Amino acid sequence: MEEWVGGIWHKYITRKARADYPAAAINFCDVQKSVGMTFRALGGDAVKRVEAATGRDVATRRRFLQKISGDNQQVSLAWQDKDSLSLPEILAVFPDPVLNRDLYLWLAVLAANHQGKFTHWARDNQTLVQTVLAKYPALAPRYYRLAEAYIDVRPSVQHLSKPEQMMEQALMQAILTPGSVKHFPQVNHAPEPIFLWLYPAEPQVKNVVADYQDEPDESSKSASKKTVNQSKTSRKKAQRSDAPNERDGMMIFRLESLFSWSEFANIDRGNDDSDDEDSERVAEDLEKITLSKQQQQQKSARIKINLDLPSASEDDLPLGEGVKFPEWHYKKQQLEQDRCLLQPMLPKDCVPQKLPARLQTTAKMLRAQFEQFRSLRYWLKAQPQGEELDLTAWLDFHVERQISATQERGVFQSFRGNHRDLSCLLLADISMSTDAHLNNETQVIDVVKDSLLLFSEALQSVGDHFALYGFSSVKRHHVRFTVLKNFKEAYSDNVTGRILALKPGFYTRMGAAIRQATKILQEQASAQKLLLILTDGKPNDIDHYEGRFGIEDTHQAILDAKKLGLKPFCITIDQQAEDYLPYIFGHDSFTVISNPTQLPIRLPQLYHQLTSL
Repeated sequence: MEEWVGGIWHKYITRKARADYPAAAINFCDVQKSVGMTFRALGGDAVKRVEAATGRDVATRRRFLQKISGDNQQVSLAWQDKDSLSLPEILAVFPDPVLNRDLYLWLAVLAANHQGKFTHWARDNQTLVQTVLAKYPALAPRYYRLAEAYIDVRPSVQHLSKPEQMMEQALMQAILTPGSVKHFPQVNHAPEPIFLWLYPAEPQVKNVVADYQDEPDESSKSASKKTVNQSKTSRKKAQRSDAPNERDGMMIFRLESLFSWSEFANIDRGNDDSDDEDSERVAEDLEKITLSKQQQQQKSARIKINLDLPSASEDDLPLGEGVKFPEWHYKKQQLEQDRCLLQPMLPKDCVPQKLPARLQTTAKMLRAQFEQFRSLRYWLKAQPQGEELDLTAWLDFHVERQISATQERGVFQSFRGNHRDLSCLLLADISMSTDAHLNNETQVIDVVKDSLLLFSEALQSVGDHFALYGFSSVKRHHVRFTVLKNFKEAYSDNVTGRILALKPGFYTRMGAAIRQATKILQEQASAQKLLLILTDGKPNDIDHYEGRFGIEDTHQAILDAKKLGLKPFCITIDQQAEDYLPYIFGHDSFTVISNPTQLPIRLPQLYHQLTSL
């Protein structure tokens, strides 16, 4: 009974204390794509993450009901640092959801034109608003509509002290007339959050994680990915703490007080590696995540396990000693020569095989469709000269001449041929993530193999010049480049056997593989050169190739390919790909397959669309 009454009271007092409009709330996840597109289109850093901001402490004067309910202790504000743009997780500032949505877009525009530094928060925001309105005059009506509506929903200032009232009046004038206020009175409490402006980035705790790594050049992150992405968009605060001397345990019981979830919990991850189904829920509830460096009690827990290569007898067959390639160092803004070693390989235990029976019906349909795209011969009409008389053009000319004086025009037709002069190289990601299951029966690697087989059947029927390769990696000294079919080799049962022998590899060092594919494709004499990259995730490896390093290196490899006249295009089944592929390949050079099981059919269709433009 007490819990029921307490629940009713909490809902009532929290609702009374709220100053926003929950019925008109807009969640960040609903506008993340449009906000990210706006931010990058107007000049924002293309590789910055656009994510939801966690709550932060703001020293405002809280009203009586807010003190009772415990509300308004933390506020989710808009700010950015060198890595990300953080926007409020929920906006319910206005009673109109359209205004709340417009506010998200306005904050993205501000962030795109801000350098991320503040000397005086209020004056700098006024200058920033003036700059944006001068640069984009069409945004002025939207801004002033937001500003006037925001003034109407600001809390009353009658209960504030005289200096605080003066501060509030100065801020309101600064919002309505940006640049008109240069001096602000000093007050003891921060003003109510102004959601139309950006805030400084939160101070970051340095070396929260790096000090606890055994080797600075390796990451223990696994290359396997879940089919359903359960990652959150918001980040947590971090805090370093020394490990307590007490015995291991989730909570130390003391009669006079209990530790709350936000306090330090001494969790020995080295001794307990079991999966916790509630771990995401618990982490989401925490306001601050604390890490400590502590001595492991089991020697076995101190052994760092990396993904090792199989023995030579079990591994694929290497071809030669490998090829060295450069890699882009984005911090230095230069290529580091001979940094990567790429090893061409053949799949182990591959034997010639026929196309699997389950694909034969689909392959027959694709062959029939693609045979129509062979080098076609057709008549050019209404030509000034040609092999035959164009009766239709002659009849039109004859009728028009009877009506009025008409200038003579072509009345012949000529027989011409349309030759498909192109070469296509398909580079398939066969990293460890392809071992993931799409359903109870199908893995990602199965879909990749079916796609390669049907793609080959389609291109073989149309007569186009093509090659197939796969890639994965284990650090920069072992980038595996699996040869499935080269340009000089005819499509046969040998190629089918190699494709069917493919197995999930290791990590995804994409830049080196693209550079090798570019080198091979550049040597072809065709007029059109298409480089297709088939992948299920972003570039990654275990030696500092995660995150921006891998993205920047792949982006530079694509730029180099385009400069050489190649046409790169990425096909992915990663549903989060729109966060990074527009920067790597360009907005019109990639596509996301929402249903991965449809990839074997969609791949030949996409090829036809790309080569018929």
